[in-house]
Amino acid sequence: MGRVTERRKVIRIRDGAVSSRPDTLVAEEPLEIRLNGKPLAITMRTPGDDFALAAGFLVSEGVLATAYDLRNIVYCAGATVDGTNTYNVVDVRTAPDVVIPDITLERNVYTTSSCGLCGKASLDAVRTTTRWPIADTPPVRVEPALLASLPDRLRAAQRVFDRTGGLHAAALFSEEGELLDVREDVGRHNAVDKLVGRALQNGDLPLSRVILLVSGRASFELAQKAVMAGIPVLAAVSAPSSLAVDLAAETGLTLVGFLRGSNMNVYAGEDRIALTAAATQG
Repeated sequence: MGRVTERRKVIRIRDGAVSSRPDTLVAEEPLEIRLNGKPLAITMRTPGDDFALAAGFLVSEGVLATAYDLRNIVYCAGATVDGTNTYNVVDVRTAPDVVIPDITLERNVYTTSSCGLCGKASLDAVRTTTRWPIADTPPVRVEPALLASLPDRLRAAQRVFDRTGGLHAAALFSEEGELLDVREDVGRHNAVDKLVGRALQNGDLPLSRVILLVSGRASFELAQKAVMAGIPVLAAVSAPSSLAVDLAAETGLTLVGFLRGSNMNVYAGEDRIALTAAATQG
């Protein structure tokens, strides 16, 4: 696993018995993302798929849309004073014709779920910035039974979680339920960025016929990332935030929460869920 996990001594207490043993922890380290040589953002992440994380982050910021927009991504040599490369700093170089938006302003407006500028301005920023409006994509219809089967499949694919119990996960599924990709990270937003970044690198954007499943709650930030990648369906095993629901309704995103067993809540975009007439009554 390399730097994905680390070992630490732990004192275990089980039924009153005390013992000492090493425990496997998920690694957490900062990643500085630079854009064309200039510092842009720092995120705490699980090392691994760093280039995909950086690319996905820039998709959500409206900088990158296709693989042709990306010239290259490199780790910055000499990232410390003594010249050591920590592999915690990446520089993303864009193609010469890529127009760089005022990212600092836009992040303050719509990418931080705890920011003080949330509300209508946040919704408008995402709706007007996305390259692939979800309402314009071909219709996707998903059976509730298919959605209900996805959390167990995601859990079965979480290899590092089995060892640490300390990771969020995000996965892409086809509308037929095929697992397309899965990523794990200490940050749920990072896991989604890694998925979107790999899709960009593979030339698969927009992700207009997939389901995004996240292992925790559905925040505004995750809904924003789904919309920016053209994803029509976002499902979460836990609750959405009110602003995530507002964004879904504003952009046409199908948002499902509390996806547990055969139960789920559909907060927006119910036209993509194959509901029976009886199920919609009451």
